[in-house]
Amino acid sequence: MGSHRQHVIAHPLRTLIAAFAVWKLIILAIAVGSCIRDTYDTSGALVVLGNRESALTRSFLGELASRFTSWDAIYYVSAARRGYRFEQEWAFGAALPITIRTIVTALARLGFVTEDPSSDPSSEGQGSALLETLVGILVANTFHLLAVVVLFRLSLLVWRNHPQTVLVSLLSAALHVVSPAGLFLSSPMAESSCALFSFTGYLLYARSCVSAKPLAQDGYLVLAGLLFGIATAFRSNGILNGIPFAWEVVQVLPRLASNLFSTSGPGQQQKGSLTTASAVRRLLALAVGGIAVAAGSLVPQAVAYQRFCSGASGSTEVPRRPWCHGYLPSIYTFVQRHYWDVGFLRYWKLSNVPLFLLAAPMLAIMAQSAAETLVPATTSATRTKGPAGKDSTSVEPDSGRIATLVRSAAAAQLLLAVMAVTNYHVQIITRISSAYPLWYWWVAGKLIRGDSWGSRVVIFMVMYASIQGALFTSFLPPA
Repeated sequence: MGSHRQHVIAHPLRTLIAAFAVWKLIILAIAVGSCIRDTYDTSGALVVLGNRESALTRSFLGELASRFTSWDAIYYVSAARRGYRFEQEWAFGAALPITIRTIVTALARLGFVTEDPSSDPSSEGQGSALLETLVGILVANTFHLLAVVVLFRLSLLVWRNHPQTVLVSLLSAALHVVSPAGLFLSSPMAESSCALFSFTGYLLYARSCVSAKPLAQDGYLVLAGLLFGIATAFRSNGILNGIPFAWEVVQVLPRLASNLFSTSGPGQQQKGSLTTASAVRRLLALAVGGIAVAAGSLVPQAVAYQRFCSGASGSTEVPRRPWCHGYLPSIYTFVQRHYWDVGFLRYWKLSNVPLFLLAAPMLAIMAQSAAETLVPATTSATRTKGPAGKDSTSVEPDSGRIATLVRSAAAAQLLLAVMAVTNYHVQIITRISSAYPLWYWWVAGKLIRGDSWGSRVVIFMVMYASIQGALFTSFLPPA
């Protein structure tokens, strides 16, 4: 047993890839098993298979692909096939349809596939979107695997001084493999994409924290912002990744003010503190990074405003919509409220109590892990509390920023949980939580310490993902 554990730790990436393959085979088996009976709703089949008969659409592959296209996946595949045609489709991030469409177009130009004429935005045809669906499934699974690898690398960096760094990192990444998001990470949906770019953004931010070169630190911050912005373009909740930037701005501003108004000379400056020039440059990098995060949400809003609200399009294509007259016109906010009844306390209805109960375990995990990270934040500015509950002193340059990054990640996660309870369709927390690294570290720590709650959380994750997968492929709630 001991030699097996040593082998696993000695080859972590090989272990993760093997675990990923096994889990995906289980997910595939669930999807195949669902094909023995009809789905509750045929929307997925209508979009994927269309109204045209062909050997491919009538094949088992076509039927199986349609099982992966339930709920939000229908909107993503439709937008990838013929663009955004209806107002309510703007609730779904444009990055995934653009990615799918780009790959399909590239394959067509290389002669590997033939595009369906009905995929043209000007066409009203109801041709098959099977190609877009298959590409979307491939993108989702590829990005999920890459997210697992990136989370492993991120964990190695964040917990590099933990006595069991590799084990913590391996467990954290393995937990992402069996995330309760389950089949949502294998379908043409944005969860795996958001997770990949969020984890990559955190990895770049962490590299900024440990770099010995000030210019490299600021450069990594800008790159992190760009990756977080891409994550936001895939899923709107990615905008919470802007919290680390705001958190650090609050810390840098007092240092800059202290430098500007200090009466001590340059030679008396505290070792390790930012110079005035470095503080200004750091604030600029944080500002650019923060703007990049926001751009992931604002750019699609601007495109929608141009289409629905500008004088040219508003007078010829469609009448100006009510949201165009808002103080801060947002098509996303409008369609979420108008079509899905999303808003502050709008989901607090007696009929939704079962969904709150369903979301309760994941909400508890996120809230507890965030609280345990944030509460000891005032005990030390230069020590990080490892996920296994052991303090580890960092010897890397500017090590206090790693602790700040972990705490700001906890704040983002906690805010997501609060918003899920007060504003969202609460049950989606089980899938959108997949893009937040902190709770994986927390559960990994529980497992290393032998805490029974760690094992219980893993059992919950596997059971929930499996049951939800069977329901998803039959187009049954929860979604």
